[in-house]
Parts: sequence; C-alpha cells; structure tokens
Amino acid sequence: MKRGTKHNALIAAIGLSVMAWPGAAHAQSIEELRDMSITDLANFDVSSVTKSAGTLGEAPAAIYVITHDDIVRSGNITLPGMLRLAPNLQVMRGGNGGLIVTARGLSGNAAAQSFSNKLLVLIDGRSVYSPLYSGVYWDMQDLLPEDIDRIEVISGPGATLWGANAVNGVINIITRPAGATQGIYATAVAGNRTRDLGLRYGGRVGDTINYRLYAKGHRNRDTGDTVNNDSWRVQGGFQVDWTPSDTDRLMVQGDAYRGSRGQTLAAREVIHGRDLLARWNRDGAASSLQVQAYYDRTGRKTRAGGGRYVLDTGDIDIQHSFALGTAHNIVWGGGARINRYEIDGPPNFFFVPPKRTLFLANIFVQDSVALTPQLTAVAGLKLEKDPYSGVAVLPSARLSWKPDASLLLWAAASRAIRSPTPFDRDVVERAGGADFLIGPSTFRSEKLTAYEAGTRLIASSQASLSISAFYNVYDDLRSIEPAPGGFLPVQWGNGIKGHSYGFDSWADLRVTDWWRIKPGYSLLIQRFRFKPSSAGLLFIEQVGNDPKHRVTLRSSMDIGPRLNLDADLRYVSSLPNPRVSGYIELGARVGYLLSQQAELSVSGFNLLHKRHLELPATEASPVPRSVFVALKWHL
Repeated sequence: MKRGTKHNALIAAIGLSVMAWPGAAHAQSIEELRDMSITDLANFDVSSVTKSAGTLGEAPAAIYVITHDDIVRSGNITLPGMLRLAPNLQVMRGGNGGLIVTARGLSGNAAAQSFSNKLLVLIDGRSVYSPLYSGVYWDMQDLLPEDIDRIEVISGPGATLWGANAVNGVINIITRPAGATQGIYATAVAGNRTRDLGLRYGGRVGDTINYRLYAKGHRNRDTGDTVNNDSWRVQGGFQVDWTPSDTDRLMVQGDAYRGSRGQTLAAREVIHGRDLLARWNRDGAASSLQVQAYYDRTGRKTRAGGGRYVLDTGDIDIQHSFALGTAHNIVWGGGARINRYEIDGPPNFFFVPPKRTLFLANIFVQDSVALTPQLTAVAGLKLEKDPYSGVAVLPSARLSWKPDASLLLWAAASRAIRSPTPFDRDVVERAGGADFLIGPSTFRSEKLTAYEAGTRLIASSQASLSISAFYNVYDDLRSIEPAPGGFLPVQWGNGIKGHSYGFDSWADLRVTDWWRIKPGYSLLIQRFRFKPSSAGLLFIEQVGNDPKHRVTLRSSMDIGPRLNLDADLRYVSSLPNPRVSGYIELGARVGYLLSQQAELSVSGFNLLHKRHLELPATEASPVPRSVFVALKWHL
C-alpha cells in the first residue's frame, strides 16, 4: 500500500454559476461568461459560504473560483493541473504520480512521514478525503474537463459546516447539470507523455429528465533510467437530473474506474473504485431542504506482496435553511458517516487491528444576522463525534461590512481540528524484525484557531481585487517521540505548536474587450517549535516544507472570432528543509475553432525547463516538460 504520496475556508465552498440543475436556466455559456463584466461576475448566485442564497460580491470568505471557462481554456486534463489556476493553492508534483495540494502551508515532509492532510476535498458534495491517513489520493480522482462547472477554492478553516479536517481550506469540485451537456461530445489528446480519450452523450426524457453517460481513458508515460511514472486508467459514469415540479429536484450520479501505475522503487500499483450519489432538494419561498446520501468504495493494491486496502464509505446528510423574521437566516442540519476498511500491509508496515468500522456523526447550526443594511454577522457551531477522539466543538464567527456595492470588508475567527486516523493510532512499522514506529492510543486531534480579515473591491467593470490576511495558531501537531522509558519503538506524539501568518491576493483585470489578465501573490511565514514535553526528534520543518512566496499570472486573449491564446506563468520560491531551489515555469495553450462544433488546440506545460524539481530529489523525481494536441467535437 502506498505511503509516499499521502495528502483542507472558511465556512464552505462558493459557486460562480447558477444552480446546477435541469429546469433552472443553466449558467452562461463559455462565451457569455467570458464576456461578462467584473461587476456582473460579482453578482453571480452563491450559497455555500453561509449555505444560503447570496452573491459572490457579498461572500465574507477567502475564496477563489476556477470557472468552466478557465478550465477549458487552460488545456489542463487533470484535476491537480486545474488546481494550479487558483492563486490561493500550493500544488507540488513529483514522480510516481506523487502530489501535494494544500492551502496556507503545512504541506508535510515525507522525510518525517508527515503528509499533507489539512485540506478537505469534495466532488459534488462527496468527500474524497481518505479517513485512513487524512489526505487525498489524487491519482484516484478524475473527470472530463468539459463536465466541470467550477472549482471553488477556499483558504481558511471550514469546520463549522464541513466538519473536522477542513483545517486550512476546502476544495469543492462541482460538475455541470445534465441539461447543459446534451448531445455528443468527444475529445482526443495525444502528446509526448500523454494520451487521453473522452466520450459523452447527453439526452432528455420528456420535459423533466435530463441525463448523460460518459467514458474516459487516460495514459501517461514517463520512464527512464531513474523514473517510472507509466500509468493508465479507464473511467465511466452517468448523471440523471429530474425536476418533477417547480420546487423539487433530484440528482443521481455514479462513477467507476480502474487503473494502475508504475513505481520507481516498488512493484506496480493497481487502483479501483466506484461511487453512487443521490441528492434531493425542495425549495420554497422562505425555506429549503436538502437530503444527500452516497456510497463510495475505493481500493489500492501493490503487486508482489506490497500490501492492499479496501475502504467502503456510506454517508447521509440533511440540511434545512429558513428565514426567521426579517433579520435572521438560519441553516441547520446533521449527518452520519460509516467508514469500513480492511488493510493487508507488507511485513514491515501494517495496521493493528487490520480492519475497523468507524462511525462519525455531526449536527450544526448557523445564523446570519443582518445588524444593519450594510453590516452582517454570521455565527455557527458544529458538534462532531469522532470515533477516536469523542465529541469536538467547532465554532466560527464572522462579520462583514458592505458600505456600497463595490466594497466588502470582512473578518472571521474559527476553530478547526484534524481528527486522528488509523495511520495515527493503529500503524506499526518494523525494521530488522522489531517494531520501529507505532501509532499510540494517546494521539490527540491536531488543533487550529484561525483569525482572518479580508476585502473584496470592485474597482470598475474592468477590475476587481481580493486580499485576505490570516493568523493561524496551531497546537498538538503531530511529532515523533521516543517510547516511554526508552527509545524504541518511537511513536506519534502531539509535541509541536506554533503559528503562521500571511496573505493571499489576486486581481481580475480586463485590459481590453479581448484581453484579460489575472495576477496573484501569496505570502506565507511559519513559526513552529517543539513543546517542552517533546523530545524534539528530527527537524521542526516536518510540519511543512513550504515556499514563502508564490506568484501567478494568467493571461487570456481572443484574437479574432476563432483563435484564442492562454498562458499561465508561476513563480515559487525555495523550500527550506530539505532545500529545493525556487523556480519559474510557464504553461500555454493555443486554440482554434475549426467550426462551431470542433476545436483544435495545442497545449504545453513546464515549457521553460526540460525538467524541474518541485519536491526534494529524495522524495520525487523532476517534473518534465509536456506538450500535446487536443481535438474536441460537439454534436
């Protein structure tokens, strides 16, 4: 079973399009979205920050939305590649499919078996955050880029509504409604390292049912004397949207996939999974109700006795929102989740016990209070019962002031935790026939108290600016401690504390009606130390080997009615320990409309260097340059 690529803001994820359901006028087409003014974009309907209706310009959150237009025009065909478009995310890639995606630091450090585990990731409300080690297996997540409506990226804690593990951020990937994906769509991609095929058909039954079916195949090849990153996967799925009345909506979707990948110093690894999700909404004039349930099964197996796991997850969630008088908007709800897993580890790395059933339950309430026409307060509280650490109290409070239509000022204070997992409590690692590391029953939740403040300014119909500053106080972070009364086996402890501070900023500028640029800059400063009770083993950077500075610049041009040119430039400063030099890289795409139904494009990534390091050479191989040609048909 793989360990080396293990990988969460507020109150939730925000949308930048209309409700993704058949029966509602679908969000704008790519052309309409591209041509909208900055003011129009700020007035898009959003709901997830407070889980009630609102607009993006009024959302008191550190939130960046990767739109459908951004995704399609970037040329990216993988989810981590798309996430690089968000200036408030840190994405680092290495060999063997290894990926780190995080917000506001604490990316972990593989040399200390510390992994990125504080970013919650959802696909249409289904959590893909693994309860086995509290992270995301990014090579098990895939979608047709054309079927993604938006990706909502929130930096900052979101535990009050999303629960434990939404510590440093939340990513919510939202697909398009079936009514917006009608007809036949096909795509073929071929390049120096990538082959990708996709086929989707969307249809309608009567006036109330829309559906789509899709299939996707992907092949990546990067092999040599020191690297083996050859991988393949096939995936298929469906979605059905039914609107039996003006107030009711039902969505059912499912996916299944299988694949494998090479590993440079280990046997080949096989992955597989399937999921099924159903969501029912009833919308009234003054209240709304949502019920969602899903089942998810995932598994990995390393050949030649390298270990395997199978995880089954069942989840149900109920949410009710209503207005109380003229000043209060209340949302409340709760849910339950069962995780059942079985792990067969190799002889030197296993879990005791090898299988468990974990039960998680929660209840939450949140009130948005209009104190004045310009001033709004939001207070929320979540109680979550965790199988390892009992009941956790997760509060948040925020205040937003909107003196006029162009300016929003907001501030927030929140608490979040990363709850223990089997990797923290049950793991046993052996060396030379003796136990070397164990997960003790005394390991506690990692804790965060976060303070945030930000502003969103709509300077004109051609320019907007967003800045969010933060001060995060962490306690009980995971450390490595000697055994009581001796040294071996070492064990996980809660011996690190400290704080981090900085800010995320980005702008959206329409230079002309055919040229748009989006600059971004993030600063991160981390100050951590061992607690007096800790033995101080290894280095303090085990909590995160993170860059201090990140700069992004995205340019989108429409050169005439048929040709478009997009480029993404990024700078990432050096990593401290182990040290990795900073780098500058460029991605670009040229697209040409052959007709109203067909487009030919050429995309290139990491164009400035043949290969560059994003992680230490001891943890990952360099990231190579890649170029491919893509052809798309809409019929």
